[in-house]
Amino acid sequence: MALSLPHAEPGHLVWKRTTVDGRTALYGVAGEGTPILFLHGWGLGQHSYKRALKRLVRMGNRVYAPALPGFGGTPDLPARQFSFDGYADWVDQFLTAVKVDEPVFVVGHSFGGGVSIQFAHDFPDRVRTLVLINSVGGSAWSAGTPNAASKVNGTGRSMAQRPLWDWGIHFPADLLTPRQITKVLPVVLEDALPNLVRNPRAFVRVANLARQADLRDELEDLKARKLPVVVLWGDKDRIIPRASFDDLCQAIGNEGEVVEGTHSWLLADPDAFGEVMTNVLPVARLAKSLEDEDRQS
Repeated sequence: MALSLPHAEPGHLVWKRTTVDGRTALYGVAGEGTPILFLHGWGLGQHSYKRALKRLVRMGNRVYAPALPGFGGTPDLPARQFSFDGYADWVDQFLTAVKVDEPVFVVGHSFGGGVSIQFAHDFPDRVRTLVLINSVGGSAWSAGTPNAASKVNGTGRSMAQRPLWDWGIHFPADLLTPRQITKVLPVVLEDALPNLVRNPRAFVRVANLARQADLRDELEDLKARKLPVVVLWGDKDRIIPRASFDDLCQAIGNEGEVVEGTHSWLLADPDAFGEVMTNVLPVARLAKSLEDEDRQS
């Protein structure tokens, strides 16, 4: 049973808690209409995206934004379940706990994008459309000519070869550019800093999982299933390089869309996020209406 935390202002996300696999899970929810599941990035949590998610609510959607295990007060996954498969299973159980039984529109940012890919792959009946925002899951760190064995030859390097310290040092630099520091720093102080203090182990474990993620095979399966997938990437992202974005696009069979901004552009400019999603959401609604008509005929 889901229990509400202190009530938020009308139209804002309401913070609640439920139980997933016998452990507490915290999440935000708001709105009515098309169900959207939003999965957050590494080190952050559901609160970080509230300004961006309000744009989705205003478009006539019901948004669910859980704190993934290890962040935002949601306990870690058990060691035996710590994998993208384990996170996908958790997401499936979360939707059951909050009584969402129809296919959802899934939006994943950064690490949440990797979880979204695995979830869509493992639970095809749960997902209507997938949007990946500066997502992990592409293998390339720097560009190279693919080969049959590793898909990256000596002229390129894989993300798994990228040292964790190099990945980590770009995180604050990417978030806290002079142009967006006044908008993003409060988010970091509200979400990322408490996450680090509360569970520093999760920071490192999830960073390693994200850094080594190669989900191209799963994306190729989604392409074969004809699942609608939109891939977005910020042109100044120093955490997820262009080569990794290109990997995702190649696997899914489309060019993706490059937007202006850093890794967390949707935090700094939620209006731009809303504009992008305005072009994406009608497609999902059309697909839903066609399915409803097929059921009634």
